[in-house]
Amino acid sequence: MNKHFAALLAILTALALTACSGPADSTAAPAKPALTVTAVKPQRADWPQTLGSGGNIAAWQEAVIGPEINNYRITEVRANVGDAVRKGDVLARIASDAVDSELAETRATVAEADATLAEARANQERARQLRDKGFYSAQQGIQSQTAAETALARLNAAKARLRSAELRRSKAEVLAPDDGIISARSANVGSLTQPGQELFRLIRGGRLEWRAEVTAAELTHLKPGQPARIKGPTGVAISGNVRAVAPTVDPQTRAGLVYVDLPPEAPRVVSAGMFARGEFDLGQRPALTLPHTAVLLREGFAYVFRLEPAADGLARVAQSKVAIGRRNGERIEITSGLDANAEVVASGAGFLTDGDTVRVVAAGTQP
Repeated sequence: MNKHFAALLAILTALALTACSGPADSTAAPAKPALTVTAVKPQRADWPQTLGSGGNIAAWQEAVIGPEINNYRITEVRANVGDAVRKGDVLARIASDAVDSELAETRATVAEADATLAEARANQERARQLRDKGFYSAQQGIQSQTAAETALARLNAAKARLRSAELRRSKAEVLAPDDGIISARSANVGSLTQPGQELFRLIRGGRLEWRAEVTAAELTHLKPGQPARIKGPTGVAISGNVRAVAPTVDPQTRAGLVYVDLPPEAPRVVSAGMFARGEFDLGQRPALTLPHTAVLLREGFAYVFRLEPAADGLARVAQSKVAIGRRNGERIEITSGLDANAEVVASGAGFLTDGDTVRVVAAGTQP
């Protein structure tokens, strides 16, 4: 029994040695590609260069409208917030009874002074005639002349008071000083007018502006006349132009203001006091670009997969970190990390890892 077992063991050992001593020129199976891809090279193009910023929408100029006569009651308010008004429109009326009485009294005083002057001049003329005939002394002539001049001065003073009363009467109507839009109203019927009181606020001309905040370094790239665009809360874009660049920078925030004039239709899209984001057009600048599908964003970094030749007509991919910049439609700018002549995987980068073998086909070819 032991002899048979030993013989069987010898046969198995010989078979194992024969299997291990097979032909030495056998080759391994070719590598299988992980994916079929298309290649793309970076393209150079002139792209618009923009500078993004944020800031508040504000009135170009805001006029504060108050009463010009005090301690009178408001009897009528004819304008409200949001109303578009023209220069000279009546915004409110103030009770004018006392002013009307003062005006009537002053007119009567003017009439009385005018009559007194007429009488004094008539007396002066009679005195001159009598003096020429020797019936009047020189002193009496001087007295009549003085009386006439005094009457003239009183008439002039009364006329001045009349003009003042007429001016006060005209101030019983609060008028719009310019075309614009009412942005605030504190006037109420029945309240008394007070010195320095604000009744209305008016956005002059209805003009709004965007006050963008930029850094000190960015401020040097901007100048009056440059185009700018902002987006309203509904996504509607508004175009404007830089009106002025602040000559100083806030020492606390290290930011400067850029004033952008907005078109007349802007109040239909944005309102004063609103925060808005926008961008300034800085002209054209060359860019090295790739389709956005060729760029893989992972863990806060951007990568592309370069194609390197391998055996059997295949290619090996090498993951490369790149820096990206501007975006324009379906393409993205590569600012560093990639040679302009390199070939990269056009799409499907998310399914690849560094070192994978791929098959490269022409664009439009079905794998």
